[in-house]
Amino acid sequence: MRSWIEHWEPENAEFWESKGKRIARKNLALSIFAENLGFSVWVLMSIVVVSLGSVGFNFSVGQQFWLLIVPNLVGAILRVPYTFAVPRFGGRLWTTISAGLLLIPCTMLAYAVTTPGTPYWFFLLTSAAMGLGGGNFSSSMANISFFYPEGKKGLALGMNAAGGNLGVAITQLIVPVIITIGTGINLAYAALIWMPFIVLATAFAWFFMDSLTQAKPDGQSYKLAMSNKHTWVMSFLYIGTFGSFIGYSFAFPSLIKISFVDYKGWVALAFLGALIGSIARPAGGWLADRIGGAKVTLATFIGLGVGTIGVMTSVDMKSFPLFFTSFIALFILAGVGNGSTYRMIPAIFKTQADDDKSAKRQAAAVVGIAGAIGAAGGVLVNLVFKFSLEGSKTLTPALTAILVFYALCLGTTWWFYLRRNVFATRPSLAYAGV
Repeated sequence: MRSWIEHWEPENAEFWESKGKRIARKNLALSIFAENLGFSVWVLMSIVVVSLGSVGFNFSVGQQFWLLIVPNLVGAILRVPYTFAVPRFGGRLWTTISAGLLLIPCTMLAYAVTTPGTPYWFFLLTSAAMGLGGGNFSSSMANISFFYPEGKKGLALGMNAAGGNLGVAITQLIVPVIITIGTGINLAYAALIWMPFIVLATAFAWFFMDSLTQAKPDGQSYKLAMSNKHTWVMSFLYIGTFGSFIGYSFAFPSLIKISFVDYKGWVALAFLGALIGSIARPAGGWLADRIGGAKVTLATFIGLGVGTIGVMTSVDMKSFPLFFTSFIALFILAGVGNGSTYRMIPAIFKTQADDDKSAKRQAAAVVGIAGAIGAAGGVLVNLVFKFSLEGSKTLTPALTAILVFYALCLGTTWWFYLRRNVFATRPSLAYAGV
């Protein structure tokens, strides 16, 4: 069995160039592959639910949204224990286990859609199992954060997250095509297509990944992180960025089909939102490395507000081009905000901890906490869409609530990280890349 790497000094330039960079990049690449599959399985129901009626499963709008909400909720809850799993088992072993677990929801989905009369509760259970894919993000991000030096962490975490987020786009691009192979709609293919890749990811993680001893946070690090107000501030902001991205990713195909019936063929292009948003995530980390995470995040929330107004206008005008374009803008901005907010976490905790090791351990803990709470934001997004469509038959109430929330995120970013008095009382924040 491969031993843990005992000596790891990414901040040492000589160590990084001679040895560290190669090992870090290898683990990053394998982490991206496994995490990408996690996201692919996590959002699988977002495409499957659109076609359930075509194979004889006629669920109401409310029931369909619960099939979208449940995997989001389970994935959010699992992100906390998944973060703790990395220090307990090591990045290599846990990536192996978490990748292998993805076979469970795929098997359940294949059974559900090929068995006539499968009850709704089994579809809900299948959706819950898909939430296993949502937990992978936090363990992957916490693990990779230890491999890279501070100055390169923003781009590395952005690439890791973007590689995972791209799983959403891949699912929404490939599955609509795969399920139409042959005669009629074959929803079992939506599950079976991922199984060989899951087996490969599991094998690659076991045979080629590494674990770091310094990625073993002590209980004290978690206690300090939990008691630090910035943990909860950043978690709140991450609801606005990642919560938007994953919430919109789950809902976008259904929103097109429900709100613009004449344009339901465009569901096949829903993947563009997740694709462009995923690509934008590393750009957010890169910008944060250079001009400060808080500035990028502030600009992101301003843009998200404008984009939301665009969607509201499109609904009132019944303009699908404006609707689609505005949603694409929301995905891009959410992606940039994902990168910038995650870059702020290690920068902030570098100013809070007594030493570098403690700062990294606290930041790793916050990555898991913020990841879980941020993913829960996706649940809220889909809940407001559900209640809005069921109650008023329009998206306007939901979009109004989302717009108010972005305004709160904007004010929070300014208050804690950009107003002048912050730097008077905590000047180190000004030099931490925040």
